[in-house]
Amino acid sequence: MRNLQPPSFWLKINRQALYYKILLGSLFLCVSACVTPTHQMVPETTVKTIVIEPDANAQTTPAADFNLLGRISIQSRNQNFSGSFRWQHLTISDEILLFTSLGQAIAEIARDHNGFRLITTKLEAFYANDAESLTEEILGWRLPLSGLQYWIQGVHSPSTIAEKDLNNKDQVIAVRQDGWTIQYLSYMPAQPNVATFPRTLSLHYEDLKIRLVIDSWNSE
Repeated sequence: MRNLQPPSFWLKINRQALYYKILLGSLFLCVSACVTPTHQMVPETTVKTIVIEPDANAQTTPAADFNLLGRISIQSRNQNFSGSFRWQHLTISDEILLFTSLGQAIAEIARDHNGFRLITTKLEAFYANDAESLTEEILGWRLPLSGLQYWIQGVHSPSTIAEKDLNNKDQVIAVRQDGWTIQYLSYMPAQPNVATFPRTLSLHYEDLKIRLVIDSWNSE
């Protein structure tokens, strides 16, 4: 983990960019909070469980692009937290803005070809090769970004072995992968010729529980 002070010109540019992102993200979150989409509750009965082996072409099978707004709650032995987030995922990058329940910015988490970066509200920049160790060290809880980019779309990561539970409608109601258990509690309303994405997810890893509620989905 590296805590580096970027050059002054970088700070000036990124201070403006970060404030703009925070303002824009807050606006989107306020708008989405005023609209509560309906959702489909997922039948909990498991009809079948399938085991999927890693895909040899996993490196060339990236998660689909998306842009979403939602709410997050964290429960662990050391802390409890609830707030909101905005996440833009592209094949080559990720950008996540975290906010408190009052809309105050906490951090920006980003991924690019150099690795992962976390910027705090004090504009301190921290770097690491993976998001889990970075967020656990700085925020106190781990964010499994490498798997979550798939799980949040209702699919498993092709990189490692996974178990999936399906209900009688062939909907995924749980995924177990990389030590995490992901439960799908509800899905967005079904629309003709449009993929149905998860609405409410619960993730468990040891004593950590993360609950995500998606208010706005935009797949690309």
